[in-house]
Amino acid sequence: MNDAVPAPTPAPAPRKRARVRAPELIGKGGWLNTGGKDLTLADLRGRITILDF
Repeated sequence: MNDAVPAPTPAPAPRKRARVRAPELIGKGGWLNTGGKDLTLADLRGRITILDF
């Protein structure tokens, strides 16, 4: 009889997800409540933003 415990199998490496870039927000109505400034996604990076479509 063999009392040895089999070695646990290692967990599979997590899969890397492909990074997808969001398109710029372009519309006919323009930006509201921005003081007339058109914003880009780079301007909004790292900020909490509410979009109302």
